Amino acid sequence: MNIDRKEERFDYDLEKLGIRIKDADQLKVREDVFDEVTLLALYKLVHKKWLSVIGGSISTGKEANVFYGERDGAGVAIKIYRIRTANFNTMSAYIVGDRRFSHVKKNRKDLIFAWTKKEYSNLARALDGGIPVPEPLVWDRNILIMSFIGKDEVPYPHLRNADIGDPDSIYETIVGYIDTLYHKAELVHADLSEFNILYGDKPYLIDMGQSVTLDHPRALQFLMRDIKNINRFFAHRCTVQSDIEVFNAVTGLDTLEP
Repeated sequence: MNIDRKEERFDYDLEKLGIRIKDADQLKVREDVFDEVTLLALYKLVHKKWLSVIGGSISTGKEANVFYGERDGAGVAIKIYRIRTANFNTMSAYIVGDRRFSHVKKNRKDLIFAWTKKEYSNLARALDGGIPVPEPLVWDRNILIMSFIGKDEVPYPHLRNADIGDPDSIYETIVGYIDTLYHKAELVHADLSEFNILYGDKPYLIDMGQSVTLDHPRALQFLMRDIKNINRFFAHRCTVQSDIEVFNAVTGLDTLEP
């Protein structure tokens, strides 16, 4: 079936389910995103009333596409991991060693389903720990539905594009998030940078599929990388602590010297 026919069929099937398409011109139905597995998961979520509107694209990442949606008038973010084109090897590095997913088979589809569940679980743990993150609502196969972080259907900007006003305060806040995530959620973000933080009324951490528990064999390595990324971004904007100082303060270790 060619892409035009696929788009027509997709629109028709959504209409049959009673779901409205918002900004249809922006909802480009690409074969690598809305494959048969994804459509099946989407239909299931619609039938269970988790979605009433699908809107335009919010972002396109290395592994997933995020679309705006609505549920009973409230904005949601629909994250769809691409089964055909997601980086299988990159994902494996974060799944292997995570005791929560030791049973996962090593084929592409099962790994991506596990990754989606992993992000749902990580967001839930972070939220329970008091970290501002999108609230995970439901997941099915390779689709994760979360609360929408933004205003008037426009997502908050990434930290790298935001006017942060008081960088000293924001830096302290984000370092505090790293500490709280470590101690209360028992997680390391593992890909924290100005690309994975939204800034509106405050910073919000996003993209937590790769986040690992503290017993992961590379947890401390990932933690140091997160710290280095944040310090690099703020180094020319405000006074920052050294990488080692932040690392030791978070972990309680004192074996490393500045």
